Amino acid sequence: MQAIIETSFDAVYLVTVITMGIIMIKNSNGNKQYKLFGVMAVTLGLGDSFHLVPRALALNTTGLENYTAALGIGKFITSITMTIFYIILYYVWRLRYKIQGKQNLTFLVYALAIARIALSLMPQNAWTSSTPPLSWGIYRNIPFAAMGVLVIVLFYQSTKKTEDSAFNNMWLTIVLSFAFYIPVVLFGDINPLVGMLMIPKTCAYVWTVLIGYNEMKGLKKHKEAY
Repeated sequence: MQAIIETSFDAVYLVTVITMGIIMIKNSNGNKQYKLFGVMAVTLGLGDSFHLVPRALALNTTGLENYTAALGIGKFITSITMTIFYIILYYVWRLRYKIQGKQNLTFLVYALAIARIALSLMPQNAWTSSTPPLSWGIYRNIPFAAMGVLVIVLFYQSTKKTEDSAFNNMWLTIVLSFAFYIPVVLFGDINPLVGMLMIPKTCAYVWTVLIGYNEMKGLKKHKEAY
């Protein structure tokens, strides 16, 4: 039953975010913000597929214990693509609110991203091990969480300042994604049930993509009306 439900959920998720991303790229019509948002959605979906596809195969065949290496490599790739996801989201913020300058802020974003990727590359992570160390799971997520907090603050401040109703909940989607993700990092290996939090975490990311997709769709309908 778990295999059927989880595999179905993941399949719908991957197809949904990748499809929305492709549509946004295709229909951006020169709008850099929407095109970048589409690239971000595709990056999210393709990155997660490296982990979710092997997991689906494992659940529906011989079990997770026989796919340890594939799942570990998938998690490693996903850790990189999620870092890229937040870099792109940062540039979506810059484009949407017409941010100029702020080189120090951009430097900070890249510094945190490089730190996250560098820590993920360390062999101490033991990605392909059945018992990876919790300590390194925490280390590599510190700069990642810092990136998340930074983007949360930027979107929160900008949406309130500009009264941007379309993106008003963008900051909240990121808060929720981390709120569900952090317990999995800390306690997922101790209590497998905690891993179920990845489902609402995934839903939070779908909400993130939907915000951009619906805003582009609404703007297109508005233009067609005139």
